[in-house]
Amino acid sequence: MRINDKMNEKCAVFGVSLTTDEAVGLTYNGLLSLQHRGQEGAGIAVVKDNNILCRKDVGLVSEVFSVKELKRLPKGKIAVGHTRYSTTGGNKKENVGPFITEYLTGRIATAHNGNITNAKEIRERLKENGLQFGSTSDSEVASSLIAYGIVKEQNTLLGVTKAADLLQGAFSLVIMSGEEKMIAVRDPNGFRPLCIGQSGIGYAIASESCALEACGFEFMRDVLPGEIIVVENGKLTYQGVRLGKKDANCGLCIFEYVYFARPDSVIDMLSIYEARHNMGTVLAEEYPVNADVVCGVPDSGLEAASGYSAKSGIPLVSGFVKNRYIGRSFIYPTQTQRDSAVRLKFNPLSANIRGKRIVLVDDSIVRGTTCEKIVRSLKNAGAKEVHMRISSPPFRHTCHYGSDIDSKENLIANRMNNDEICRKIGADSLGYISIEGLKRACAKCVLPFCTACFTGNSGVERAEKNIFE
Repeated sequence: MRINDKMNEKCAVFGVSLTTDEAVGLTYNGLLSLQHRGQEGAGIAVVKDNNILCRKDVGLVSEVFSVKELKRLPKGKIAVGHTRYSTTGGNKKENVGPFITEYLTGRIATAHNGNITNAKEIRERLKENGLQFGSTSDSEVASSLIAYGIVKEQNTLLGVTKAADLLQGAFSLVIMSGEEKMIAVRDPNGFRPLCIGQSGIGYAIASESCALEACGFEFMRDVLPGEIIVVENGKLTYQGVRLGKKDANCGLCIFEYVYFARPDSVIDMLSIYEARHNMGTVLAEEYPVNADVVCGVPDSGLEAASGYSAKSGIPLVSGFVKNRYIGRSFIYPTQTQRDSAVRLKFNPLSANIRGKRIVLVDDSIVRGTTCEKIVRSLKNAGAKEVHMRISSPPFRHTCHYGSDIDSKENLIANRMNNDEICRKIGADSLGYISIEGLKRACAKCVLPFCTACFTGNSGVERAEKNIFE
């Protein structure tokens, strides 16, 4: 059982190309900074003497890479890393990235964030051409297709381009070849974030800018939708938009700003912290209420709570003490223990809430079970009223692009209206930010947004280009 019923997002990628042999250590630090994007597995691949060596396993980054395990990887100038959250394929070691794919003249390592919507079809075509697979992950399909493209075109950049143009769905890729070439690819829609940074010893590619800064790289810019970047021997040797037309009604997943990304990151020219603070401001405009204090659900509701407080003038207080030593998930043997799971992680701070009318801000309600327990815990601790404010619109649709939104039948917004949800979770009032308000809060982003999980309006199909013939 997971402690909460939040959405989760599939994976993070990180890669470095340096003039020194510090690639493994920096990649490890980069993955630690991106741990929030995936906690089910981690891996690092490094090039040494034109050979790619890889260590990966299920678990947190610090669990997979003890000091002893890190020392088993050779020093090198180029490495790629991956943290996994499984949305396709089970949580098994063979489904953890990076994926190593061998071909006649070399090998590549591929780290992938996203979800390839036509992976099944590509897998079958590759099998027909003699390729074999050791996992059920769509990331291995992407790596195999890229290797196939390199062999067919006899040119690494052209092979990557032709292969990536065949992929549909969401993909931010970092690819490393045995000849110490690192290639970054972002899909034409820009569904998932990807950025590049520079330091005195080379370049880094990461899912979020927070990882660049943590490793001593200066954030340069976001990788553009459809762009391919090549770094060799610590030098940027190619950058250009090469991939085809974007899908209709699609763009950056707006939930990156609501929940997925770390607040100290900047994605597509918009600060995550600023976006979340703006969401709280909009919520205060759209759903004002007479209350005594505002508090956020740690950690993803805190910035929106500060925005609500600033706009409304209602004081901001800490409503919970978070146990930061609780692991990513637990299996509880009894119902009593399962019911207490939320309390173990978020314990109400009675001194701040007893006898108070509270505005409680959180990022989402998916199934409603966690939200109900949190509201109940506040009232049990003496809260007079609890007014729930949510910084995303109601979830009504599943996601094709790498987020594990539950089945439509289990989404509470598809089974109940606002008043019914409010009664179900035990709140005194409930307000979701509007889609227009959410977009307004994120207006500084330079890309359009994918909001299909709220509206059901997406366009996953685009013309397929064939490299198999």
